[in-house]
Amino acid sequence: MISAKNIYKRFGDLEVLKGVSLDVSVGEIVSIVGASGAGKTTLLQILSSLDKATEPEKNYSQIVIHKEDITKLSDSNLSKFRNENIGFIFQFHQLLPEFTAFENVCIPGYISDTKKSKVHEKAKELLGFLGLEKRLEHKPSQLSGGEQQRVAVARALVNQPSVIFADEPSGNLDSKNAEELHQLFFRLRDEFGQTFVIVTHNEELADMADRKLVMTDGRFEM
Repeated sequence: MISAKNIYKRFGDLEVLKGVSLDVSVGEIVSIVGASGAGKTTLLQILSSLDKATEPEKNYSQIVIHKEDITKLSDSNLSKFRNENIGFIFQFHQLLPEFTAFENVCIPGYISDTKKSKVHEKAKELLGFLGLEKRLEHKPSQLSGGEQQRVAVARALVNQPSVIFADEPSGNLDSKNAEELHQLFFRLRDEFGQTFVIVTHNEELADMADRKLVMTDGRFEM
């Protein structure tokens, strides 16, 4: 599903990533942990195409997702690939406050070439699966924190992406809602075959993953 090789990232003289390589299988849930400043979020942003790696001085870097080398795509093709194949879940749900839960979930589908009727059908299916079938017309301010994050999860899934990248997805939730969200990821993997790469400080979630990777000073510990 994902094959990343020799990923570097510099910000001026600061080298944040130092030749990171990573392979993730289809349907696998991988957690990435480490101290603040270790490079976890930077790596996630590069893997998910939200940022670009710094070209290494030797050899080359490569990121293949779903058999596509995203490092070779033009900006327009990369945007299209991202919308069709990659889902995002952030610590802060980033729902648009003026839209309902249903409308927020539909937005990525509207951007794609999918028929609106199919987008609506998938959005309702996901919101129902997440226990939000009675909250479709509620705006974010009318939802609890856990409900808002579940809407964000549905939004990430509406285009049926190949992989979900999650950055501290439960960091803004209380322990009960965090536990429910963690269990949800595994239900989604089992139900829809989703692949997850999750950056987290939550050791419980990290330990639940199929594989836990520890990042220290821009590299994975061996």
